[in-house]
Amino acid sequence: MQAAVPTRTGRRPGRPAVRRTHTALAAGLLTAVLALSGCGASADGDAASSSDKKAAAPAQQDKAAGEAAADGKQRAAGSGAAKKQNPLTVAHVIRTASLSVEVKSAPRASAAARATVEAAGGLVASENTEQVDDTHDSSHLVLRVPQGEYDSVLRELSGAGKLLSRTSAAKDVTDQVVDVESRIATQRASVKRVRGLMDQADKLADVVTLEGELSSRQASLESLLAQQASLKDRTTLATITLDLSEPETEAADDNDDPGFLDALGGGWHAFVTTVRWFAMAVGAAAPFLAAAAVLLVLWRLLRRRRKAAAGK
Repeated sequence: MQAAVPTRTGRRPGRPAVRRTHTALAAGLLTAVLALSGCGASADGDAASSSDKKAAAPAQQDKAAGEAAADGKQRAAGSGAAKKQNPLTVAHVIRTASLSVEVKSAPRASAAARATVEAAGGLVASENTEQVDDTHDSSHLVLRVPQGEYDSVLRELSGAGKLLSRTSAAKDVTDQVVDVESRIATQRASVKRVRGLMDQADKLADVVTLEGELSSRQASLESLLAQQASLKDRTTLATITLDLSEPETEAADDNDDPGFLDALGGGWHAFVTTVRWFAMAVGAAAPFLAAAAVLLVLWRLLRRRRKAAAGK
C-alpha cells in the first residue's frame, strides 16, 4: 500500500470529496445524455408527425372527394327522381261534355243547374234563354266545374229531365304541359342571360342589338305563359255545355174535337185574312183607278165644250 501524496495544504483528500466529484460528473453526463436524447426524440417526433400528416392528407382528400361524389350522386338521383316523379304523378286531362235535356220549364231548370254548379265550386261561363215560336222557352248554358266534381255534376244535370243526347270526351295533355313548362324555364334562363349581357355592354350598338333580342325573347316567354295559363284553366275546370228545351206542344185535352171557341177563332182568322187581302187588292188597283178617274174627268170636260160649240 502506497503512501498518500501530500497536497499543498499538507492534507490527504478524503473519500467523501472524491465521491462528490464523481457524482457531479455522472450527473453532468446524465444531463447531457438526456438532453441529446430529448432533442433526438423531438426531432424524430416532428419527423414522424410530419410524415403522418403527409400520409393522412391524401386519405382526407380521398374522403372529401368521396363525400363530394356521394353528394353529387344523391343530388343527381334526387333531381332525376323529381324529373321522373313530376310528370308521372299528376295527369293533366281536359274533360268536355254536351247535354241536351227536355224539361217542363227551361227557366227553372236553368236556375237549378246554376245552383248545382255553384255548389260544386264551379261557375256559369255563359247563359242564353230565348222563346221559340212564342210557345216554349229554351236555354243554352256553358258550365265550368272542378275536375273532382265533374262526374257527380254531370249525373245530376242528366237527371234534370228527359235526356235527349249526351256526349263526353277526355284528352290527356300531360306531355304538352310538361313541354310548355320546360320551354318556359329555358326561355326565362335565356332572358336572364340577355339581361346580364346588357349590364355588361358598353357600346350603343351592342345595347340596341341586345334590347331587340330581349324584346323578342320576352314576347316568346309571354306567349308560353299564356299557353300555360290556358292549359291550367282547361285542365283544372271541366266544360259542360247544357241545352234545355221545353216540349213543342203542351198536353192537350182528351177531347180533340173542335168547339165553339175554336170555330169562332177560325172564322175570325178567315175574316181578318179576307179583309187583309181585299185591302191589298184595293191598294194594288188604286193607281189604275186614279188614272182612270182623271181620264174620265178630262173626257167629260171635252164633251161639254163640244156640245157648247155646236149649240152656238
